[in-house]
Amino acid sequence: MQLKYYAAALFSFVVWGMFSLVLKPLSDYAALDILTYRVAFAAIIIAIVSLTVRYKVTKANLSYIRSLTLPARNKIIGTTIFSAIMLAVNWYLYIYVMNTVSVNATSLAYLICPILTTVLAGIFLKERLNTGQWVAVGMSILSCIMLSYGHFMDMLYSVIIALSYAIYLVLQKANTQLDRFFTLTLHILISAILLIPMGLSSSSEVMHSDLFFQYVLLIAVLFTIIPLFLNMYALKGLDSSVVGVLLYINPIIAFLLAVFYFNENITSLQGIAYGLIFVAVVVFNISYLKK
Repeated sequence: MQLKYYAAALFSFVVWGMFSLVLKPLSDYAALDILTYRVAFAAIIIAIVSLTVRYKVTKANLSYIRSLTLPARNKIIGTTIFSAIMLAVNWYLYIYVMNTVSVNATSLAYLICPILTTVLAGIFLKERLNTGQWVAVGMSILSCIMLSYGHFMDMLYSVIIALSYAIYLVLQKANTQLDRFFTLTLHILISAILLIPMGLSSSSEVMHSDLFFQYVLLIAVLFTIIPLFLNMYALKGLDSSVVGVLLYINPIIAFLLAVFYFNENITSLQGIAYGLIFVAVVVFNISYLKK
């Protein structure tokens, strides 16, 4: 029965791992400019779907929220808003660090996030790991130390980015009362309210080609709405620590594309570290399935 949840998580992270394929053609545009249009397009599309195709589900969820007692209603609303803030913070910091610090810092964030997710899930959701899973976490930590060697500030920024998404994942596992797509709609709409004004205030007068809008539309649907929804769906059947560790699929694919498709140079240390991460993913999931 867990196969469909695994498939959902794997597909979302495989898609995110190929993000560079659609970002490279937009390299002439500012990252914040891309983010602003990505969030705007995603908000418009998901709102239209929720108010048309999924109108009955949306109405039912709104009625459910109104039927709750005041403390329960405030808890759901607070969790939803805080989740949206964490998502917006993660998107914004990712772009900010990429533009002002280094690309390496954003890459490290993807590697640290599963570790932080596992720790937070153990603390707040009481998810317990067996010996094999702890061995995999230890291998992940070692690989992150190897990749951050000589880049302390990169590691610091990476932890902040990773923590925001780790908190988001754990919150989605804890918040199960509402329909997943309805919840994601609220997250994206709130994130858009927070992010779009910042993007518009800092944007310059840039002419956007038709190709720009086509790629951003693709990013909004295939690389934003669909993977986020599949992430939330996977959390229905898998521990958040498992979904967090499967996140390693993302940087592994990005790394392979960088080496074999974009012909970027890598060091032997990077190769060993990413190989260790791949082994850690396999060990963690085999140990989880045995448990």
